[in-house]
Amino acid sequence: METFESLVRAEFAPKNTFLNTASSGLLPARTVTALQEAALIRAEGRPLDPLFQDVEAARAAFARLAGVPVARVAAGASVSSHSGLFAASLPPGAEVLTAEDDFTSVVNPFHTRGDLKVRIVPLERLADSVRPGTALVAVSAAQSADGRIADLSALREAARDHGARTYVDFSQAAGWLPVDAGSYDYTVSTTFKWLLGPHGAAFLAVPEDFGDLKPVLAGWVAGEVPWDSCYGPVAELAHSARRFDVSPALFTYTGTRRSLELLEELGVDAVRAHDLALADRFRKGLAALGHEPLPAPGSAIVSVPGLGGRQPELSAAGIEVSNRAGNLRASFHLYNTAADVDRLLDALSS
Repeated sequence: METFESLVRAEFAPKNTFLNTASSGLLPARTVTALQEAALIRAEGRPLDPLFQDVEAARAAFARLAGVPVARVAAGASVSSHSGLFAASLPPGAEVLTAEDDFTSVVNPFHTRGDLKVRIVPLERLADSVRPGTALVAVSAAQSADGRIADLSALREAARDHGARTYVDFSQAAGWLPVDAGSYDYTVSTTFKWLLGPHGAAFLAVPEDFGDLKPVLAGWVAGEVPWDSCYGPVAELAHSARRFDVSPALFTYTGTRRSLELLEELGVDAVRAHDLALADRFRKGLAALGHEPLPAPGSAIVSVPGLGGRQPELSAAGIEVSNRAGNLRASFHLYNTAADVDRLLDALSS
């Protein structure tokens, strides 16, 4: 029987010390193989049916990961396009509550709409800031800049008490933090970070009644019978969340299917335990070096003030991290080891 370690080692063979999953994750070997086969299907002129089947298999795998029926999951391309859908569906003057310095793709569409009231508060005050008249609260489950985890249970209760809808972006959490999409009105996640997929896919989970969303991006794939919806206006939108689909990047979804299957085999709980153990090892090592990371308990992302400028030299030494707002951001995922952590600490000690 394969173990967590043997499964991971069969899928990943990085040529460097890669501690940058918060930017983009490594592709598993099975995903690379599937992408190569998808390219051959196109190159050789074979029917594309298997690639469209991959879209549906990936949708179903994400639904299982998110804990919702597959009929509640839409297949899209990016977080910003999903945020744009939410923004377009709100009435003029609606209040949207967001967290200070949250990721741009989550919040910017509400600002560009122009006729919404967007209120920005510190992350730790988000739940307490929901008030009568708040239409929507939008937040990342884990902050991109520093890994802080939102108090989603408090936010959910506050939103329920005041009749506000909730929008949670799990892009920096799905894959290592459990996702309970049914607890919120709208959840999204891109797939190229912790879900280990190629760029160009992002899932959206909606309520059974679609939560007052308007399918403003609906094209032929959003029809109840897509191949009967190719010309003229769509006569009948899909009866499921597929009405919010956009034309899929087929290669991307082919790869995403295999990456999600690997995560299912490993189990999110096991991945989380692995990732957090490495993050904690890094935090302890930083303390020994006299560095204090930004507070983000229980997160697989660790940001260290004042060290972001060392990113280029670390990259030249074969250690990949990020520089975010002057902070060195390291992120730890299933393919990382204690030796990776120690190599980064050794480099920072010099």
